[in-house]
Amino acid sequence: MINVHDLMWLSLPEYGLFTGIASIITLSMLYMMFSRLRRARWIEDTPTSKVRSAAQGLVEIKGVADAGGHALLISPLGEVDCLWYRFSIEEYRRSGKSSNWQTVEQGASERPFLLRDDTGSCWINPVGADVHPRQRRRWEGRQRWPAGKSASTGILGALIGKRYRYTEEWFAEEEIVYALGWFESRGGGREQIDQQSIARQVISQWKSDFSDLLARFDRNADGELDMQEWSEVRAAADTEAARRARIAGQAPVVHMLGKPPHKGLPFILSDHHEEDLSRRLRNNSRWSMLGLVVSGVVSGWLWLALITG
Repeated sequence: MINVHDLMWLSLPEYGLFTGIASIITLSMLYMMFSRLRRARWIEDTPTSKVRSAAQGLVEIKGVADAGGHALLISPLGEVDCLWYRFSIEEYRRSGKSSNWQTVEQGASERPFLLRDDTGSCWINPVGADVHPRQRRRWEGRQRWPAGKSASTGILGALIGKRYRYTEEWFAEEEIVYALGWFESRGGGREQIDQQSIARQVISQWKSDFSDLLARFDRNADGELDMQEWSEVRAAADTEAARRARIAGQAPVVHMLGKPPHKGLPFILSDHHEEDLSRRLRNNSRWSMLGLVVSGVVSGWLWLALITG
């Protein structure tokens, strides 16, 4: 047993559990405090760019979101028409005298959507983003999936069934969306085209249908391709590669924004105003700092009991 400052006695397993939990919470609060503050500073210090003139790399853009010609997504819980959604289903569980909500289902959409400003449009790939939606709904029910997603349980099931809590967030069409992430442009002759690599791909494709390749280049009809005939194959592949490279260079420019390839860089999506989002992140940082102080005091108190005990 360990004497905790003459207030209580704890067995070694209990003491280890409480000390470990307090230490983990302290480290988590420290991480959240600095990460939220850093994100707020990224938002405040990064100027907003127009899509047409945005530099390649980390940029901030803002515009009207739409589906880019695709049908709208339908959220899985509330069946809301949207461009992006995130959901969770929690089950209310009791264990002895304690009770809590435990997440049993969660997910988010991964389909890109389009962001337009007055200079152009950019595809947003939401995978891996820190998303802060304004649209949010939470409600409860007696089925694991809300009505419409599973068979009805009837009146008896509604009375004695399990208790669930549903949370759903989404981006609606025609909303102003703020995006801070990694911007890339493709097409329009921007990429350096490796024509030799294209030629190798062409030959590989032709070899997959060798009978057709023989029909085209086997001049002496001996069922094989000699050195002269292979030279003709390579020359034809070079011509085809040049044609494909020319078409690729004439393709329209497509702009995309997604998760940065380097660790430590932000990827934030939100339909809040920039100032509101920055304020929310700073408030989260302050609450994390308060949690850090409380958990740090408790953790230090427990470690001190171990040292002095």
